[in-house]
Amino acid sequence: MPRGGKDSCGERRTHIYSRRENLLGDQGPMNVTMPPDYRPAKNEDFMNPRMVEYFRQRLTAWRADLVQESNSTLQQLQEGGIVEADVADRASIETERTLELRTRDRARKLINKIDDALERVEDGSYGYCEETQEPIGLSRLEARPVATLSIEAQERHERMERTHRGD
Repeated sequence: MPRGGKDSCGERRTHIYSRRENLLGDQGPMNVTMPPDYRPAKNEDFMNPRMVEYFRQRLTAWRADLVQESNSTLQQLQEGGIVEADVADRASIETERTLELRTRDRARKLINKIDDALERVEDGSYGYCEETQEPIGLSRLEARPVATLSIEAQERHERMERTHRGD
């Protein structure tokens, strides 16, 4: 989106873009030094450079772990064919493979969410609710680093889903 453009986020989006410029400047990402035991604290400025770097590193490491697990699974699936003579054993192995493929599919979807979160880190919108543009909150981001909605917005969204489903 062009910097001066208006969208449903209005003025808050301008604030986020100016915040990104403060973080990145003209030369790209700043080198942020973090102690190895750093944990974001509520008394810090929300999404300060150190906090942004913390979540960027956490998302990047999580993504790398998921990709490694996925590659390992694919290698295992390619290596072995079903050679069990017993029908029950073959069925059991096939069930395990199906479960593993479902798990890998969930991991693939999670990798996409992580990629989206990393894009938000880069554009300066990470940590802010997509609906309200208010801070999502550290405890929610710690529990779910790919969160895009604040707890309140997520609850509203879930209530609307239940209402439209007829539950």
